[in-house]
Amino acid sequence: MGFIEEGRQLIQDFVTPEIRSLDARLSAVEKRVEALDAKVDKLDAKFDRKFELLDSKIDRNQAQVLDAIHKMENYSHVLERLARLESKNVA
Repeated sequence: MGFIEEGRQLIQDFVTPEIRSLDARLSAVEKRVEALDAKVDKLDAKFDRKFELLDSKIDRNQAQVLDAIHKMENYSHVLERLARLESKNVA
């Protein structure tokens, strides 16, 4: 056997099985990464829905607070007018 033949045989005996083993391990890792990626996508969609719900609740609460503030302003104006009328009646 010549030097080249021994080199080929050495590659076939030692390197090729290692390459196949590494390829199998890489494939397994890629599958796990794909599974994790799918889980992350699901969580991302879930968080998007939750944030949308929170945004709508915040909008509703903001509208309610603004409405309450407007009512309080109206009551304040009515009380001021009432106080002026009472002060005129007393004088």
